[in-house]
Amino acid sequence: MNRKLLPKDFIKMKRRGERIVMITAYTYYQARIADEAGVDGILVGDSLGMVIMGYQSTLPVSLREMLHHLKAVVNAKPRALIVADMPFLTYETSVEDAIRNCGKAVKLGADAVKLEGGEEVSDYVKALVKVGIPVMGHIGLNPQRYLIIGGYKLLGKRSKEAEKLIDDAKALEKAGAFSIVIENVAAEVAKLITEEVSIPTICIGAGPYCDGQILVFHDVVGLNPNPPPFAKKYLNAYELMRDAVSNYVSEVRRQEFPTSKYYRVMPKEELEDLLRAIKKKT
Repeated sequence: MNRKLLPKDFIKMKRRGERIVMITAYTYYQARIADEAGVDGILVGDSLGMVIMGYQSTLPVSLREMLHHLKAVVNAKPRALIVADMPFLTYETSVEDAIRNCGKAVKLGADAVKLEGGEEVSDYVKALVKVGIPVMGHIGLNPQRYLIIGGYKLLGKRSKEAEKLIDDAKALEKAGAFSIVIENVAAEVAKLITEEVSIPTICIGAGPYCDGQILVFHDVVGLNPNPPPFAKKYLNAYELMRDAVSNYVSEVRRQEFPTSKYYRVMPKEELEDLLRAIKKKT
């Protein structure tokens, strides 16, 4: 399939039993790499707070920062679905704020937006869908709510907590969300949610039973020296890039770079003319 993927394609993939693969990306080349690798969806995540900006959490991420990185991903023109994460306090305060801020992301080129929360954000989801903005939900560990949750911990270990997660998923589906991210939830609970809703579930740290998986780009390629325990590192890009820069530093200091391969010279006769002209002026 070479055409652009849209939210409805995720729903069709679930019906066909096809696994959905997503990854985050925040820059033009990250988006190109992800798309060329064949992912189905790219999330411009508010995780950029930690992996791009160096914040301690996602809470300081602004809408301006999100839109800046969204534009870079959009410029890569990926076939993959582009989902824009909505930062903390850009959609929870009023329906008007949600529509205005999510609308900015869609006007910039996002194919959908992602909101954290379950039943408590279902009215916002309904309002956004009503005006034509596709919404991906996000339940389980919501990083924007880690202060209330009590840290970045596994959820769904207790039956009451698990029941609430199932209710949240159903509320999001009823409100019109086209898919739901389930983060850091007990695998059995994620399985039940996947079976209870007709829209796709995308897991991150919630086991193998969802309709798809998502990981952070920096965790997959090993740019993050301290990835979360549920992320698999497929490369050690941090060390590879550090070693490359270290070699560059060493070669410059030893005057081994640049060699003649990496620069150009004037034609001999032009250089001679120039030197004569300079000599005349002195």
